Amino acid sequence: MLFEKGLWQARLVTVLAVAASALLAVGMVYVSSVDAVRAFGSIGSYAGAGGHDAARFEILVQIIEVLDGYLLAAVMLILALGLYELFVSRIDAAENSGFAARLLLIRSLDDLKDRLAKVIVLMLVAKFFQQALRLKYDEPLDLLWLALGTLLIGGALWLTHRSNGTRGAEAA
Repeated sequence: MLFEKGLWQARLVTVLAVAASALLAVGMVYVSSVDAVRAFGSIGSYAGAGGHDAARFEILVQIIEVLDGYLLAAVMLILALGLYELFVSRIDAAENSGFAARLLLIRSLDDLKDRLAKVIVLMLVAKFFQQALRLKYDEPLDLLWLALGTLLIGGALWLTHRSNGTRGAEAA
């Protein structure tokens, strides 16, 4: 009985992961916000830039980096909330919020995995777009690889959307 009680209390070690994830989320919001301010500066100096194509390209890359940072912050926040709800306690403020019910309430490891996977797929899309902007398309084969990558990303997005539809049908 004492062993089982100790084993049950051992789940509270996840509070360290919750705290670290929440702090990292706040840190990524800060870093991404600083990057956003820099991107605004680049946008402000765009009209005076001599090489518009190069300046525009750099602005797009900066915006994608900001998007990627905010998505990473969202992943860390979802992880923190999910781990807390699964291993420590329900979050009363979230239970009473209509907004949280559609986004953050985690009832199982599968819920947590699904929410994290969807945000991670969005991060990968942003990274792919960023890399696609940086590539030099010198040969027709390069464009074929870009098209194939775009097709695969479209397929991944379709599959994540499809899994939402089938899960909703199963729950009904």
